[in-house]
Amino acid sequence: MKAKDLRISLLLDFYRELLTDKQRDAVEMYYDADLSLAEIAEHTGTTRQGVRDTVKRAEAQLISLENSLGLATRFSEISRLAGEISEAARAIAEENRRIAASAAIDEHARRIVALAEEICS
Repeated sequence: MKAKDLRISLLLDFYRELLTDKQRDAVEMYYDADLSLAEIAEHTGTTRQGVRDTVKRAEAQLISLENSLGLATRFSEISRLAGEISEAARAIAEENRRIAASAAIDEHARRIVALAEEICS
């Protein structure tokens, strides 16, 4: 098998429940626990090839789900945008302190930062 595609771990966070138990266990052991195919085979009492096939099928299913639904991509985009919103609100608060010193503007900027951080958590 080639090098691990680490975005599979991210996709697993979103689509884990849509895999079979066997696929989910194999992918979790391979990506999250960083076990080798041989170690997983020994642990599950199957062959290395059987584990490889299970992992490959699960990877293909996760990628297909992401291509169809785009949840991980959308989450990443929302997180990026929330970070930009947070940075802009902090800049507004700083400019306000420097020029106007309006308590209301400062409070609104703090609230925007708090909401953006809540979105990302």
